[in-house]
Amino acid sequence: MISFFTEDTGFSFRRRIKTRSWLRFVAKNEGKTLGDVNIIFCSDKYLLDVNVKYLGHSYYTDIITFDYCEGRRLSGDLFISIDSVLENSLVYGAASFDQELNRVIVHGLLHLVGYDDHTPEDQKTMREKENFYLSYAG
Repeated sequence: MISFFTEDTGFSFRRRIKTRSWLRFVAKNEGKTLGDVNIIFCSDKYLLDVNVKYLGHSYYTDIITFDYCEGRRLSGDLFISIDSVLENSLVYGAASFDQELNRVIVHGLLHLVGYDDHTPEDQKTMREKENFYLSYAG
């Protein structure tokens, strides 16, 4: 089950049903099933606190993914900074805030699938997967 939460932001996510269906498609296409996935929309400050407390990193980011997967079942927490998504949608020229938010959401799910983005080659693969699945986000 995919659940949506907010922390330290007034953001209201309105595409819950469509996003759940889309992420089930992504998981199935990757040979996985969805378990419990929590998507937590938050502020930059909140996500920075999570980054420092749990990962020991003192820098801002748009998403942090905590992986609780077992076998082929995808489970985890996706903490997404709405502030960073908005800024990135402007800086990187996304077609819209919603498109950039979808990119970040699917990026987090792809981490749960097992994709990484530490090397340039990994980043290229991740971007290709994101672009592929964005075309199905509707």
